[in-house]
Amino acid sequence: MSVCIASVRVPVPVIAMSHPNTVLPPALPAGRQPNRTPGGRAGRTSLRRIVLRVVLGLVIACAALAGYALAYPERMPDAIGEAVENMTGANAHPVHFERPAVEPMSAIALLGKQLFNDPSLSASGQQSCASCHSASHAYGPPNDLSVQLGGPHMQDAGYRPPPSLTYLYRQAPFSIGPDAADADIPVSLDQAASAAQGVQRAVKTAGAAPAAPAMVPQGGLFWDGRADSLQRQALGPLTNPVEMANKDLGAVVQKLSQDKYRDTFGKLFGPAVLHDPNLLASEAMFAIARFQIEDPSFHAFSSKYDYWLEGRARLSQAELHGLRLFNDQNKANCAGCHLSAVSRDGLPPMFTDQQYEALGVPRNTSLALNKDPKFYDMGTCGPFRKDIADQTQYCGMFLTPTLRNTATRHAFFHNGVYHDLKHVMDFYNLRNTSPEKIYPRDASGKVQKYDDLPAKYQANIDVADAPFDRKAGEKPAMTDQDIDDIIAFLKTLNDGYKVN
Repeated sequence: MSVCIASVRVPVPVIAMSHPNTVLPPALPAGRQPNRTPGGRAGRTSLRRIVLRVVLGLVIACAALAGYALAYPERMPDAIGEAVENMTGANAHPVHFERPAVEPMSAIALLGKQLFNDPSLSASGQQSCASCHSASHAYGPPNDLSVQLGGPHMQDAGYRPPPSLTYLYRQAPFSIGPDAADADIPVSLDQAASAAQGVQRAVKTAGAAPAAPAMVPQGGLFWDGRADSLQRQALGPLTNPVEMANKDLGAVVQKLSQDKYRDTFGKLFGPAVLHDPNLLASEAMFAIARFQIEDPSFHAFSSKYDYWLEGRARLSQAELHGLRLFNDQNKANCAGCHLSAVSRDGLPPMFTDQQYEALGVPRNTSLALNKDPKFYDMGTCGPFRKDIADQTQYCGMFLTPTLRNTATRHAFFHNGVYHDLKHVMDFYNLRNTSPEKIYPRDASGKVQKYDDLPAKYQANIDVADAPFDRKAGEKPAMTDQDIDDIIAFLKTLNDGYKVN
């Protein structure tokens, strides 16, 4: 019911007659409308809170899972772990490897350390083993000279850049062809080399085992492998005329017989050693070898890459990309020769396959020896190694060095022709595709490719392994950015990285 008052319709309450026992609901507050749906607004609010709690719980769970994945990518499924590796540089597949045991050095090794650092053992009295193999430079040269100065007056230029002495404790003796370590009769190098003639060399592909046994030289010390033990390697510089320059072994023995060494030699090797020149020299070189084997600084395995392998360090995006290019058989293919993976027996990678390669690096015209246009350093077949000089299929081949601590060096390849890693990488990238950027031109303007090896031996030069498998005019395997990233990775191979 309603009444109309001055044209305004006003609702008139109707009083319902009810049973005396009926309980009426309480009156609603002013302005409040009764619920029109089951549960009403209170129900919707409660549901909203439940949904928010569920969503919040899921967010927290996802955040916790993401945090766990970031901290332990190796515990996640491969797809997640590798996504974390791509994002953070963590190793999604860390490994365990065995480092050499660190123990107090023996008395013989301590004697070797003293001899290693003693300049009085040289003809000049100014040069020790440590002069060219500085402990603060990864036991390599402490300067950027292509070759070091030595000789009786420290004015003679060396023949080749001294290699680093680090990581030689696992270097195998020089051999040709498959490992013959179990043979009852030593294999003649000439016989092994002759047997390998005509056998196609295995192509080296990063991450893949060679399809055929290596039929090239491998192992040994020096650039041409002419020393087969650390003892013989230590003796070489002592009588080299442009290094420590002793006239002969007798002059070395005379210096070893100084008063400061006599008692130590007598106690360690017996008094008779002082009366046997050959034995005294042999024991002295043995002591230097023991120093290199026992002192952990020669094989620290303390690089950022080592810790990354173990899951204890993270690579930057540039370093990670560089590592992948290093291992990419279609790009840099560095790991084809410079092995980057932990060995099957759990030993850390040495970054060398210990084999020999003819790379055809350009001639270093600044070397004194190269002033003679008829002189050629041909590695395993001479001039400093003579026992397999007739095996001309190996002319121009030099030992593949380890890349550990390579970023600390300032002279690269057997002739020290390059002084930074950018030029080294440009050589690999452009040698075949743009040789005019690598080699000089003759008077007629023709590019003198492979100018540091006689033409009759140039067939020995590697043109099969990437990136050397490209032809002139083709696109190089790597961009400038790729090269920068590979160099960033190579710097992770320097020992002495501090783990957070």
